[in-house]
Amino acid sequence: MLLNEQQCVHNDSARSPIDANTRDQLLSEQLDQWQFDADAGAVMRKFKFKNYYHTMAFVNAVAWIANKQAHHPDLEVSYGHCIVRYTTHDAGNSLCMNDLICAAHIDALETNGSFGPNFVSEQ
Repeated sequence: MLLNEQQCVHNDSARSPIDANTRDQLLSEQLDQWQFDADAGAVMRKFKFKNYYHTMAFVNAVAWIANKQAHHPDLEVSYGHCIVRYTTHDAGNSLCMNDLICAAHIDALETNGSFGPNFVSEQ
Protein backbone atom coordinates (compact mmCIF):
# COMPACT_ATOMS: atom_id res chain seq x y z
CA MET A 1 0.00 0.00 0.00
CA LEU A 2 1.21 3.48 -0.79
CA LEU A 3 2.30 5.60 2.15
CA ASN A 4 -0.05 8.45 1.22
CA GLU A 5 -3.00 6.03 1.45
CA GLN A 6 -2.16 5.07 5.04
CA GLN A 7 -3.02 6.80 8.31
CA CYS A 8 -0.77 7.17 11.34
CA VAL A 9 -1.30 4.73 14.18
CA HIS A 10 -0.53 5.51 17.79
CA ASN A 11 0.54 2.42 19.68
CA ASP A 12 3.78 0.80 20.79
CA SER A 13 4.51 -0.62 17.34
CA ALA A 14 4.20 2.88 15.83
CA ARG A 15 7.12 3.95 18.01
CA SER A 16 9.33 1.15 16.68
CA PRO A 17 12.11 2.49 14.44
CA ILE A 18 12.03 1.11 10.92
CA ASP A 19 15.03 -0.80 9.67
CA ALA A 20 17.50 0.76 7.24
CA ASN A 21 16.47 -1.44 4.30
CA THR A 22 12.78 -0.55 4.65
CA ARG A 23 13.65 3.12 5.10
CA ASP A 24 15.88 3.23 2.03
CA GLN A 25 13.37 1.34 -0.11
CA LEU A 26 10.45 3.60 0.85
CA LEU A 27 12.53 6.74 0.39
CA SER A 28 13.69 5.70 -3.07
CA GLU A 29 10.31 4.40 -4.26
CA GLN A 30 7.83 6.84 -2.70
CA LEU A 31 9.69 9.76 -1.13
CA ASP A 32 12.56 10.40 -3.52
CA GLN A 33 12.81 14.11 -2.71
CA TRP A 34 13.19 13.49 1.03
CA GLN A 35 16.60 13.02 2.60
CA PHE A 36 17.50 10.96 5.62
CA ASP A 37 19.59 12.70 8.31
CA ALA A 38 21.20 9.88 10.30
CA ASP A 39 22.44 12.23 13.05
CA ALA A 40 18.92 13.50 13.74
CA GLY A 41 17.12 10.25 12.93
CA ALA A 42 14.86 12.30 10.68
CA VAL A 43 13.70 12.75 7.13
CA MET A 44 13.64 16.24 5.69
CA ARG A 45 12.63 18.08 2.57
CA LYS A 46 12.91 21.71 1.53
CA PHE A 47 9.88 23.10 -0.29
CA LYS A 48 10.33 26.33 -2.26
CA PHE A 49 7.69 28.92 -3.10
CA LYS A 50 7.49 32.13 -5.08
CA ASN A 51 6.48 34.28 -2.11
CA TYR A 52 5.69 34.43 1.59
CA TYR A 53 1.93 34.09 1.16
CA HIS A 54 2.24 30.74 -0.62
CA THR A 55 4.83 29.55 1.88
CA MET A 56 2.43 30.26 4.72
CA ALA A 57 -0.47 28.60 2.89
CA PHE A 58 1.71 25.49 2.63
CA VAL A 59 2.63 25.70 6.34
CA ASN A 60 -1.07 25.85 7.22
CA ALA A 61 -1.77 22.81 5.03
CA VAL A 62 1.09 20.93 6.74
CA ALA A 63 -0.35 21.90 10.14
CA TRP A 64 -3.75 20.53 9.08
CA ILE A 65 -2.17 17.21 8.04
CA ALA A 66 -0.14 17.06 11.27
CA ASN A 67 -3.22 17.59 13.42
CA LYS A 68 -5.28 15.09 11.42
CA GLN A 69 -2.53 12.47 11.77
CA ALA A 70 -1.64 13.51 15.36
CA HIS A 71 2.01 13.49 14.31
CA HIS A 72 3.78 16.83 14.09
CA PRO A 73 6.92 17.85 12.18
CA ASP A 74 9.58 20.38 12.96
CA LEU A 75 9.22 23.29 10.54
CA GLU A 76 11.72 25.93 9.49
CA VAL A 77 9.85 28.72 7.73
CA SER A 78 11.31 31.56 5.68
CA TYR A 79 10.08 33.96 3.00
CA GLY A 80 10.20 31.56 0.06
CA HIS A 81 10.73 28.16 1.58
CA CYS A 82 9.81 25.74 4.32
CA ILE A 83 11.95 22.86 5.56
CA VAL A 84 9.91 19.99 6.97
CA ARG A 85 11.58 17.47 9.29
CA TYR A 86 9.95 14.35 10.68
CA THR A 87 11.27 12.12 13.46
CA THR A 88 9.52 10.32 16.28
CA HIS A 89 10.57 11.93 19.54
CA ASP A 90 8.80 9.20 21.59
CA ALA A 91 11.11 6.67 19.94
CA GLY A 92 14.28 8.51 20.94
CA ASN A 93 14.36 10.63 17.79
CA SER A 94 14.21 7.64 15.48
CA LEU A 95 12.57 7.31 12.11
CA CYS A 96 9.29 5.40 12.35
CA MET A 97 6.56 4.53 9.86
CA ASN A 98 4.37 7.47 10.97
CA ASP A 99 7.14 9.85 9.87
CA LEU A 100 7.12 8.46 6.35
CA ILE A 101 3.32 8.35 6.18
CA CYS A 102 3.13 12.05 7.05
CA ALA A 103 5.90 12.90 4.59
CA ALA A 104 3.90 11.18 1.85
CA HIS A 105 0.74 13.12 2.78
CA ILE A 106 2.73 16.35 2.53
CA ASP A 107 4.13 15.34 -0.86
CA ALA A 108 0.53 14.84 -2.03
CA LEU A 109 -0.02 18.58 -1.57
CA GLU A 110 2.19 19.14 -4.60
CA THR A 111 -0.21 17.36 -6.92
CA ASN A 112 -3.49 17.69 -5.01
CA GLY A 113 -3.09 21.06 -3.34
CA SER A 114 -4.00 24.52 -4.51
CA PHE A 115 -0.44 25.81 -4.74
CA GLY A 116 -0.41 25.41 -8.51
CA PRO A 117 2.26 27.43 -10.28
CA ASN A 118 3.35 29.02 -7.00
CA PHE A 119 4.97 25.77 -5.83
CA VAL A 120 8.56 25.58 -7.02
CA SER A 121 9.89 22.03 -7.25
CA GLU A 122 13.47 21.23 -6.19
CA GLN A 123 14.07 19.28 -9.41
